[in-house]
Amino acid sequence: MNPTISKESKTNTPWLRIPVKFATPKDYQGPNFTQKFTKTIVHQNRLKTVCEEASCPNLNYCWSKGTATFLIMGDTCTRRCKFCDIKTGRPLPLDLQEPFRLAKTVKLLNLKHVVITSVDRDDLKDCGSAHFATCITEVRKENPNTTIEVLIPDFKGKEENLKKIWDVKPEIINHNLETVPSLYKKICPQSNYQNSLKVLKLSSQQGFLTKTGLILGMGESLEEVKQTIMEAKEAGVHILTVGQYLQPSLKNLPIQKIYPLEVFQELKEFALQLGFFYVESGPLVRSSFHAEKTAEYLIHHFYTKK
Repeated sequence: MNPTISKESKTNTPWLRIPVKFATPKDYQGPNFTQKFTKTIVHQNRLKTVCEEASCPNLNYCWSKGTATFLIMGDTCTRRCKFCDIKTGRPLPLDLQEPFRLAKTVKLLNLKHVVITSVDRDDLKDCGSAHFATCITEVRKENPNTTIEVLIPDFKGKEENLKKIWDVKPEIINHNLETVPSLYKKICPQSNYQNSLKVLKLSSQQGFLTKTGLILGMGESLEEVKQTIMEAKEAGVHILTVGQYLQPSLKNLPIQKIYPLEVFQELKEFALQLGFFYVESGPLVRSSFHAEKTAEYLIHHFYTKK
C-alpha cells in the first residue's frame, strides 16, 4: 500500500516522490538482485518486516542494500495508532520458533547490523518482553559479530519488562516518541508520552546507547517539536530521527502539513546543538533509515569511552 499524497503535493514537493525500480532478467547482480534475494530469504523463513507491514516508503531502497527491519511477535498490534498501517486486533499466540528463524535469517543475509522491532502485545502479561529478549539472545548466538538495535514498544513502562531487554544487552535501544505530547490522546490514545520518556530515560541510565524518532505533519507546531526534542535530550537520548508523516492509506490520519526541507535541516541543527550524537532528519527518514551506516561508529565510540 503506497503513501497517500495528493497530486498537488507531489508536484510541489518532488522530494516526496519515491523512485521504484523493477528487476529485469539481466539484473543477476547489483541492487535489484539484492532486493529480490532479501525478500526471498525473509519470506522463506516466514518472518515479518515493518518495511512491508507498515508500508515504509524506503522499502525498495533498504532491501536493495540487503537490509530489513524485522517485525516480531506477529503482524497484528493491540494498539490502534492513527498514523500506523500495521493492522490491529487480537493477535495470534507467540511463535516460539520465531527467534531461531530470525537468527538464521540474519546469518543468511550476512547482516553486520540488525534492527528488530515488534507490534505492541498488551494482551500478554509481560507485553512480550521475554520473547523479545529471546530473539535478541538467539540472534547473538548465531551471529556473534552482528550488532543489534532494537526498536521496542513501551512495555507499559514497567521496569520488570524493560529489564528483560537490558539483561540481554542490545547495542542500541530505540523507542519512538512518535509525536508531541498534546497529540497523544488524538493519535495514539493507548500510549502515554510519559511512559515513553520513562523507557528512554531508564534505558539511558542503564548505560545503553538510546535512540528515538518523531514524525512531523500530524498537527503539531514547530515549537512543540523543539520542546519534545529537548525533553528527549534531557531523558538521555543520544540518537534522533525526524521524518515527514505520509498517510499510508485512506483509513489513516490525513496529512495535516508537509514541511519544507529547510525545516528538517533546522531541526537537525537544533538537535545537534543540544548535544545529540547523531541526527537523521528528512522527509523520508524513518526509525531505522541508514541505521547500519552510523551504528558501527557510534557503538564503538560510545561503549569504549565508558
